[in-house]
Amino acid sequence: MTERIIEAKPNSPERPALKPGLKFALELGPLLVFFFANYRGEWLASHFPALASLGGPIFIATALFMVATVVALAVSWTLTRTLPIMPLVSGVFVVLFGGLTLWLQNDVFIKMKPTIVNGIFATILLGGLFLFNRPLLGYVFDGAFKLDDEGWRKLTLRWGLFFVVLAVINEVVWRNFSENFWVNFKVWGTMPITMAFMLFQIPLLKRHEIGTPDKRVFGKND
Repeated sequence: MTERIIEAKPNSPERPALKPGLKFALELGPLLVFFFANYRGEWLASHFPALASLGGPIFIATALFMVATVVALAVSWTLTRTLPIMPLVSGVFVVLFGGLTLWLQNDVFIKMKPTIVNGIFATILLGGLFLFNRPLLGYVFDGAFKLDDEGWRKLTLRWGLFFVVLAVINEVVWRNFSENFWVNFKVWGTMPITMAFMLFQIPLLKRHEIGTPDKRVFGKND
């Protein structure tokens, strides 16, 4: 068992990996909880009076989103004894802005969260690349594939710019469309856009792929 709290650097032998399907579920699960709770908020309020005291569907969804995010991080910690950097940063802002949303009964905070988180991710990736010459994206995707240094630099640049685009899109959507449209776009719009972006990176990944050392995969039967 490693003594570190945050996941190890890319290509490190100390870096444990989750089974890809489980990793995907832990990252997407909280968003699905948010969507379901917003869509079925009135039903949840009628069956669970404690939730009704939180307010309308968006506030119930926010509270359950916070809980699901913390649970996902706890599961990651239980399986690997480390915390993934990007979900951890996102989780901090989910709890912070979710708490403000519930406390002040103002849904603007939770709507602005994706803008701020994506902006922070963009700043971290682009700042790390240009100020410190460190392709930090390797910390996120090292468990999925191995790239040479040039590959990580190019991929980090592309993802940094992509996070800028996501931040701008979120601002346009929540400020100009209905609340339900924003929730649907957050779950069913952002994910397909992200998946399409990832597919366009496949040629780059193939050009810069290197050999992958064996490592233990958590969440998979031996």
